[in-house]
Amino acid sequence: MKKKTNIGYKGKDENAFALSTGDLMAGLLFIFILLLMGALLQVQKKAEQDEEVVRRYDQIKTQLYIDLQDEFKENLKVWRASIDSSLCIRFQEPSMLFDEDKAELKKPFKDILDDFFPRYIKVLNRPEYRDNIVEIRIEGHTNSNGDYFHNMELSQDRTRSVLEYCFGLMSVEQIIWAKSLITANGLSSSQPILVHGVEDKSLSRRVEFRVRTNAEKQLEEIANKRFNAEQ
Repeated sequence: MKKKTNIGYKGKDENAFALSTGDLMAGLLFIFILLLMGALLQVQKKAEQDEEVVRRYDQIKTQLYIDLQDEFKENLKVWRASIDSSLCIRFQEPSMLFDEDKAELKKPFKDILDDFFPRYIKVLNRPEYRDNIVEIRIEGHTNSNGDYFHNMELSQDRTRSVLEYCFGLMSVEQIIWAKSLITANGLSSSQPILVHGVEDKSLSRRVEFRVRTNAEKQLEEIANKRFNAEQ
């Protein structure tokens, strides 16, 4: 009888131990699920925050495009210019810009800049835009005629001429704000204008004013964070 009773107690102890181990495993699994859910919620929240940042800055970019269109819609045709949703204003009538192989601004282009640039800077310098602009690019482009490196030097000289002239059209306050943002970029024939796959050599000779906003910067930062997180 004594031996039988001992076996019974041993069985009860083993069952109790097995039950406590199962409870422990269930508890650990529950904690793991909670941690996983918390991590997934954090990822979702961060993604939603990123989307909201991009959406907000994209709205700023879109509104700036609308305001530039409204400001210059009566002038673009006269200036032989165009504006697109990438915030590029393109002056594409070479006969009005520079003489062949020269970097000095022609009078018609000076007259255009006299009207265009103060209004352009005034729009960009509005409170809703000024802190969201990271670069104002003046780009000079040539066609593919001639030597690439000579055209690179020529396009750089032309954009420098435009930059110097535009600085003379700004107030001291505007210069203080803009001088860290404006760049002059000579691009030679690296970005020709193609029509049906063939370069339009007249349109390729042009000057462009481009604006980069925080929308692009935010997209780059978010893309870099996601890329680094996947490594």
